[in-house]
Amino acid sequence: MAQHHGKKFRALAAAFDRAKLHDIPEATATVKRNATAKFDETVEIHVRLGVDPKKSDQNVRGTVLLPHGTGRTVRVIAFAKGDRAREAEAAGADVVGEQDLIDRIKAGFTDFDVAVATPDMMGAVGSNLGRILAQKMPNPKSGTVTPNIGNAIRDIKAGKVEYRLDKTGIVHTIVGKASFAEAQLAENVTTLLDALVRAKPSAAKGTYVRSVTLTSTMGPGVKVDPNRIKATAATA
Repeated sequence: MAQHHGKKFRALAAAFDRAKLHDIPEATATVKRNATAKFDETVEIHVRLGVDPKKSDQNVRGTVLLPHGTGRTVRVIAFAKGDRAREAEAAGADVVGEQDLIDRIKAGFTDFDVAVATPDMMGAVGSNLGRILAQKMPNPKSGTVTPNIGNAIRDIKAGKVEYRLDKTGIVHTIVGKASFAEAQLAENVTTLLDALVRAKPSAAKGTYVRSVTLTSTMGPGVKVDPNRIKATAATA
């Protein structure tokens, strides 16, 4: 289905060459200039990778701590008990619990962004909340199942983001807010892309980074030159 954009979006899109491939500083400057909404727009990145998402040995998934954070307040819940529960509370978890937290979520509690857990809690969490949590289920690959739950919570609160391949071979994630300085956005973008390059599966053949697009919540997409990205990431 074709997308129908408003007059303001069309004017922003017409003000620059949407076919041009930019370097990272140029792209972030353009995205900031086009973020004209009355709220602080989120800056997103969309990276098409040359991998087959249907093959398990070509999966791309991980986490990266953005140097300037995401600009978002992340609500974290923690499944932990005893000393680890107290550690989670001290690290800033918004809600900490055991079976009581499981029961609360089963009853409809959804006011959180990320769930973390200690390994000894995962049996109860998985058997009770597997279908309910779905994409928010704590996972060792994303660093949300760990005995070092305090460190995990502090990293998430500081701006740690998860990247994962979708079924079309694209990674979508956030890299900050339009209110960030251009240099801050550029450094966040470079850090994220460096992590993706380092996560290249050994089974992936041919061109790995196929395309990169930066955009704000309400703004048009800005294309980034994949060749210049790889050079930047390699020297970051």
